[in-house]
Amino acid sequence: MKQLTAKEVEKLLQEGKQLNIIDVREVDEVAAGKIPGAINIPLGLLEFRMNELDKNKEYILVCRSGGRSARAAQLLESHGYNVINMTGGMLDWEGPVE
Repeated sequence: MKQLTAKEVEKLLQEGKQLNIIDVREVDEVAAGKIPGAINIPLGLLEFRMNELDKNKEYILVCRSGGRSARAAQLLESHGYNVINMTGGMLDWEGPVE
């Protein structure tokens, strides 16, 4: 599984890269703030909503600490999606939030 740190993701955003970020935390967790532009698909719903994703795109998966996003990455990878887990999750995120 490919991985990036929160710092590496923040640097890519600062460089103006167009990233596809999926936040797999629960709705109430995301309400406290998420990475700008991230789409919220709670881990429990991911299996049912993966058809909304494009297999030709690369997705960065985010959660609170990196555990749920790693499980989400394994699930999506097993279905042929190109994914990266953001290690450390939002606990390590020091960039802007919305």
